[in-house]
Amino acid sequence: MSNTQQNRGLVLASIMLAMFLAAIEATIVSTAMPSIAADLGGFRWYSWVFSAYLLTNAATVLLFGRLSDVFGRKPVFMTGIGLFLTGAVLCALAPSMEVLIGARLLQGLGAGALMPIATTIVGDIYTKEERAQIQGWLSSVWGLSAVAGPLLGGLFVDVLSWPYVFWMNLPLGILALLGILFFFKEEKTKEKRSVDLPGSVWVMITISSLIVILVDGGTSIPWLSWGMAALAVISTGGALAFIMHERKMEDPMMPLDLWKIRSIRYSNATSLVTGMILIGVSSYLPAFVQGVMEQSATVAGFTLTTMSIGWPAASAAAGRLFLKIGFRPTALAGGVSLIVGSVIFSLLSPEKGPLFAAAGSLFIGIGMGLTTTSFIVSIQNSVTWEKRGIATASNMFMRTIGSALGAALLGGLLNSRVSDEIEEAGMGSELSIDDTNALLREETRLSLGEEALAVLQHGLTSGLHIVYISLVLLAAVSFLLILQIPKKD
Repeated sequence: MSNTQQNRGLVLASIMLAMFLAAIEATIVSTAMPSIAADLGGFRWYSWVFSAYLLTNAATVLLFGRLSDVFGRKPVFMTGIGLFLTGAVLCALAPSMEVLIGARLLQGLGAGALMPIATTIVGDIYTKEERAQIQGWLSSVWGLSAVAGPLLGGLFVDVLSWPYVFWMNLPLGILALLGILFFFKEEKTKEKRSVDLPGSVWVMITISSLIVILVDGGTSIPWLSWGMAALAVISTGGALAFIMHERKMEDPMMPLDLWKIRSIRYSNATSLVTGMILIGVSSYLPAFVQGVMEQSATVAGFTLTTMSIGWPAASAAAGRLFLKIGFRPTALAGGVSLIVGSVIFSLLSPEKGPLFAAAGSLFIGIGMGLTTTSFIVSIQNSVTWEKRGIATASNMFMRTIGSALGAALLGGLLNSRVSDEIEEAGMGSELSIDDTNALLREETRLSLGEEALAVLQHGLTSGLHIVYISLVLLAAVSFLLILQIPKKD
């Protein structure tokens, strides 16, 4: 690609800024949600504010990856920023929870374009040797966002008000947009290729029905009901229809032959699992530190800060490691670190304190840095320019699906345990799962009676313990999948 050395740095800065905004939106809302729910009402829609964003993100990431291979990276990337910023403005102005969820769907749509195309542009403008280090920097953006999200969310709520969680996107997003507009020059391919829109529709149907099953299953929709059966049929049918449709397409949205490449197949499968681990840590660690350890939102945010130290440091080290020992040993080292971090979380108790929790975050950050960077560079080195966009998008797709499914699945496990604890204490008529939210603020925590406080804290502790045991199992699965990556890169 015809970008000068000077422009490459400016393009990279713009890409990292846009990626940061897209990545942070998945977590920044978490600390602001109690205030948003109190202001807008509609607590039953609480989990959908997260799931809506992840849903459209996951459902369109493959489509945008293909569009970038057909029409070029620049127009698709700029369209993504435009959609993302429009969604952010609508979120900030939302008068109700329903409108907020609609705006989050639009925001997720924009993020679906930003994440894969950012890493693809880097693959285009840097050489194979440079790519390893630069992709390490891009991977670290995920780590920074996982930490900065909860911290900034808490800060905006405490000092200003929750709409600023969304307004902050505007100046930064416009800077990224201008940087790409003026400094990124690309040579488009002359080849005429089609875009697979029906494939994207089948993905949307499959993923949305699956997320409804995981978010609402056992609560608003009973497991043994016609509604649940219908959702299961729709999700399974959508997946089968997508595979059959892709096999017939000349230019499929997700070329199934990509999955025949062993490094891509196992890198993507591992990314699905590590996406679940990441959301499990970033979503629920603040709840444990605030609700069980009774620490402030700031302390809760800082227990995640060590992840942002481990992630970029490991990503930078990964860039040098694969050139010496290869992708597979680097990814395996990351897999070991994920297991260590997960085991630390499984041993977490109120007495151990925030520093113990921070140690777990550090190892998870190191594991994510080593694995994500290894996967992206390995994938991009195994395909040609024409397939680099969709190959990169396939990995982002799997990680986003993992986060969406992880948020729903782990949240379901937590809610189920808290609900059981309330019933076992014989307080079903006085307390509900919604009352757990009172633990996250000091003033509302003090309003709970001693018995209610003890029941809810014990429920949250045991529920989060189940979540963290699940992380150990997921980390073990990710390690076994990494072992399947070819020894020769």
